Amino acid sequence: MDAVSDVLRVVRLSGAVYLNGEFTAPWCVLGEADAALCEAFLPRTERVVSFHLVTEGSCWARLADDPMSAIHLTAGELLVVPQGESHIMASVLDMSPVQVGPLLAAQLETAPRQVIRLSYGGGGTGTRLVCGFLACNDLLSNPLISALPRIFKVDLRNDPRSAWLDASLQFAAAEAADWRAGSELVLARLSELLFVEAVRRCIDGLPADKKGWLAGVRDRFVGRALSMMHAQPAHDWTVDELARSAGLSRSALAQRFTDLLGQPPMQYLAHWRLQIAAQELLTGGKSVAAVAEHVGYESEAAFNRAFKREFGQPPAGWRRCRGKGAAPVPAAERSGLA
Repeated sequence: MDAVSDVLRVVRLSGAVYLNGEFTAPWCVLGEADAALCEAFLPRTERVVSFHLVTEGSCWARLADDPMSAIHLTAGELLVVPQGESHIMASVLDMSPVQVGPLLAAQLETAPRQVIRLSYGGGGTGTRLVCGFLACNDLLSNPLISALPRIFKVDLRNDPRSAWLDASLQFAAAEAADWRAGSELVLARLSELLFVEAVRRCIDGLPADKKGWLAGVRDRFVGRALSMMHAQPAHDWTVDELARSAGLSRSALAQRFTDLLGQPPMQYLAHWRLQIAAQELLTGGKSVAAVAEHVGYESEAAFNRAFKREFGQPPAGWRRCRGKGAAPVPAAERSGLA
């Protein structure tokens, strides 16, 4: 399994489409991962990824706190806000935005879990949007979600390799417009598929000199090492073994890996093992000792020490707190490094 697929598997994406909107110029709305809106469609989650698919017309979008992040979108493009941050969408960005939550509240109460239909604006040129969320068990330090830009768009139509996507987009728009039995599940799966494709396009479009986790995945040698560690996280990997399999010398792989990801291979592996362990503790019924063995620790004591360094609590206590809704912060974030 490649590293991207494995990370997406661990974060356990769960998608939902909540809005089929027609906006007519002039219009300007403020969207955010509103708790009431999210809980109406998604399971309780640690992070929400927001997305908007433009099916007709065009619009602008930007992060609410960053005017320099403005992006222009046209039909067939998908906007992704990986951190679920507040963002503005508009025909023009020099208007005062209206919060979208109150516009949806009445329909949310009368038809829970069904796609909301909204017509809003000044009656001019029209833009149609299909909007949704993805719930993500991120654990606050998943490498893929953390590596994505705060806001970005991908063109899902103008690519000869992706004729199937154009048909999928039309299908998604039709399902959102005409609610039928099974539409909720269909749109959830399409949401997940669109996000995966957006991630792939984001990786493909990285500048040649870009660094970070996404660039590491794309790199021929580092990507191979990442794939091996993700495929067998409990294996007793050494840099020598990874280098031989990747086709580089030990020193060359270590340098290349560190240059791209900002940490050496064994440190990355240790963090990834703890991410898997945290997910196992949250969703599985294994004992702490069984989880420790599953992710490659020879002793429960060593696992306890490593887990406490990363998450601030030993695994048993962390599991109890998470079950009660508390959210201890990983070591990197507590120290301001995340």
